[in-house]
Amino acid sequence: MISIKNMEQLVKNGKTPLNRKARMLALKGLETALNKANPKQIMKSKLVLKNSTLQVNGYSFDLKKFKNIYVIGGGKASGSMAEALEELLDKRIKTGLVNIPKNSRYKTSIIELHGSSHPVPDETGVEGTRRILEIAEQAEKDDLIICLISGGGSSLMPLPRGGVSIADKREITNALLKSGATISEINTVRKHISDFKGGWLAKKAYPATILNLILSDVVGDPLDFIASGPAVPDSTTFSDATNVLKKYSLWNKSPASVRKVLSDGEKGLIPETPKAGDKIFEKVFNLVVGNNRFASLAAFEYLKSAGLNTLLLSATLEGEARHVGAILASIACEVSISGNPIPKPAGIVVGGETTVTVTGKGLGGRNQEIALASAQKLNNMDGVVVASISTDGVDGPTDAAGAIADGKTLAKAAKMHLTSEKYLADNDSYHFFSKLSDLIFTGPTSTNVNDISIIVVL
Repeated sequence: MISIKNMEQLVKNGKTPLNRKARMLALKGLETALNKANPKQIMKSKLVLKNSTLQVNGYSFDLKKFKNIYVIGGGKASGSMAEALEELLDKRIKTGLVNIPKNSRYKTSIIELHGSSHPVPDETGVEGTRRILEIAEQAEKDDLIICLISGGGSSLMPLPRGGVSIADKREITNALLKSGATISEINTVRKHISDFKGGWLAKKAYPATILNLILSDVVGDPLDFIASGPAVPDSTTFSDATNVLKKYSLWNKSPASVRKVLSDGEKGLIPETPKAGDKIFEKVFNLVVGNNRFASLAAFEYLKSAGLNTLLLSATLEGEARHVGAILASIACEVSISGNPIPKPAGIVVGGETTVTVTGKGLGGRNQEIALASAQKLNNMDGVVVASISTDGVDGPTDAAGAIADGKTLAKAAKMHLTSEKYLADNDSYHFFSKLSDLIFTGPTSTNVNDISIIVVL
C-alpha cells in the first residue's frame, strides 16, 4: 500500500471542522489514485497467462512459438513491473536487464535490476543501456523481447550519440528542465542526441518480436514521447530538436557537441531516427497498460463514494503551474458561489502535468507551485481545499510529493510573516509549505503517471 505518510498532521492543520473534512477527502482521494497506479497491481490486472498464451490489452502471444524470451527496459516503475512479470512468466524468461533508479528496492532472480541515475543521467545508466542493447541485438526472428517502459526512462536509459558526452547530456537536460519546456519538447531533443531512443532500440532488435508494455507519464499517451520512445517510430526531426533549443534560448548555450549532432542531422550527414513505415516496426506491439486517466478515475470514484458530486475535469492538463493553480482556485470559488460546474459538496479531479519556468532561486516543484498559487485565491473560504501531487512521490528536486492549501493558508502564513507573493516569485514553494507543515510526503511510490490535483468544496 502506498500512503501519505503525514496524513494525520495534514488533516489536523485544518483550522476549522469543515477544512479538516475537506483536507481528509482530498488526501484520501490522492492516496486512492496512487494505489490504483501501483505498477505491480496494474501488471497483474492487465496480463493474463492461460496455458502458454499471454494475453494483454486484447492481444494474445503464444509463448510456445518463441525460442527465447528476453526482458529489457527502464523507468521509475520498471522494477516493480519486472517483479510482476517474473512472477507471471518465471523460468520462461531466459534473461533480462532493466535500468531502475539507484537505491530502489525490488527483488528478481532472472531479470537483473541495474541502478541508474534520475532525473539527470550518468555513466551507470550508459553502462546498463549498452547491456540492454547487447540483449536486444542477440535476439533473433523467433525470439520475443518484452520491454518494460515507464516514466523516467529517458534519464535512466542514456546512450549519447556521436561526440555527445554524458556530461553534455546532463548539461542540456538540466537546462531544459529549468526552461519551462514540456516533457514532449525535452524528449524531442533527447531522442536526437541518443543511439537508443527514438526507435533505435527497435532497429537494433529487428527481426525479433517486441512487446512494449508502457506505463505512461506523458499527457495524452503519445507513444513516441514516453521514455523518448525507444521502440516507437519517431514523429519528430533534427530540425524540431533544434527549434526546441532556440525556442527556449538554449541553442547558443548548448554544448558544442549537441549543436554539431543536430546540425549534422539537419544536413543529412547522419541518419534520422526511424520513422513510421519502416519494416523494423512490423513486429513491434506498443501497449499502454496504465496512465493518468486510470489513476484519476480512481480518485473520482473515491470522492463519489464519499458522497460528493464529482467531476473528472481533465486527465490532459498542461500549462504553467502557477497559472493552473490560479485557475483551479477560481473553479473552486465558482463552485462555492454558483454551483457551477457542479454543486456543493463537490470533488473535482484534474490530471496531467504542468511546467515551471524557473526564474527564482528557491526550491519547489510544479505541484507545490500549483498549491501556492491556489492559496492566493482561496483566502478566507471555509471547507475549500486544493491538493496536488506528483504520482512518483517526488515533486521537482524535493523530497515532497506536493502540497495542500485551503482558505486559511494565507492567514496562517501571515502570522508567521510569510508573504506568498514573495515565495511564488522566487519559485520557493517548498520552503513556504514546509514552514506551514503542509507539504505532502509519500516517499518514492515506484509509479509515475503524471500529476493529480483534487479540489474539494464543502
